[in-house]
Amino acid sequence: MSDSEDVERAERAERADRDLGDRAFYRAEQEANFAEAAPQQTPQTQHPAYRLAFRDTDFLLRDELRPVRFQLELLKPEMLLDEARVGSTLVMYGSARIPPPEAVETALEGAKDLPVEERLVVERLAEKAKYYAEAYKLARLVSEKSIIEDGRRQFVVCSGGGPSIMEAANKGASDAGAESIGLNIVLPHEQAPNPYVTPYLSFQFHYFALRKMHFLMRARAVAVFPGGFGTFDEMFELLTLIQTGKMKPIPVLLFGKEFWTRVIDFGALAREGTISQADLDLITWCETADEAWDHITRFYELHGPRLPEF
Repeated sequence: MSDSEDVERAERAERADRDLGDRAFYRAEQEANFAEAAPQQTPQTQHPAYRLAFRDTDFLLRDELRPVRFQLELLKPEMLLDEARVGSTLVMYGSARIPPPEAVETALEGAKDLPVEERLVVERLAEKAKYYAEAYKLARLVSEKSIIEDGRRQFVVCSGGGPSIMEAANKGASDAGAESIGLNIVLPHEQAPNPYVTPYLSFQFHYFALRKMHFLMRARAVAVFPGGFGTFDEMFELLTLIQTGKMKPIPVLLFGKEFWTRVIDFGALAREGTISQADLDLITWCETADEAWDHITRFYELHGPRLPEF
């Protein structure tokens, strides 16, 4: 760079310093760059105590900083989803073990020589492959609608970012040419987001509680497919929030009535008096994507001239 260019750059910097609309203090990123550029290499500057607190990972991982980490996991996805103009979501819960339809034949073939009980498990999972197909159809159907309200995208597909039902959800959106969200979580065993999650809408969580908050903060409908402990946890928390009035009612669409009523006796809960009969109305039973979308459109009166304000 020539001397004249150096002078010109210095003059621009000086003018910027005198700009009434500029910040009086440097941004954190600029300060971090200043700290990294400091030439002194002394015992003091090399000690971890001297690091800027927000650049000190060891410090941020201390037990005492847990409240700060809670706040970070709340803020990061919220800010990025807001910047992405995501107004509301269609959340899709379900098993990570149900095979896609194209994998059923191979799964059944591989199970032929298994012990009876193990073979039956594979067969039961294979029977549920139809829900992979319906999750895909629902995600694609909703994504193709491309509903925009006040410049913000509505009913953006959101899954846990993993395999099976979650993959079907993100794949359906992707094949419709739409973006979709994946809320993944760190687990002891190796795992990664499915390849259909939009990269800049793919988030990783340490805390289950914060992940579950983000599932519901923008949710305007939730489709629940057959699943295990995780699906039960997410579904019952959602139903509890609506039942207790902590959350406004939204469509809760349970796919697979035969499965759900076999593994949970919802009617018995009402008969035992531990929930009211009216609480059962929080659930809408579905078997197909079309049934689910029809209920959503009726709930929000989407056939009208405009979407409702949320």
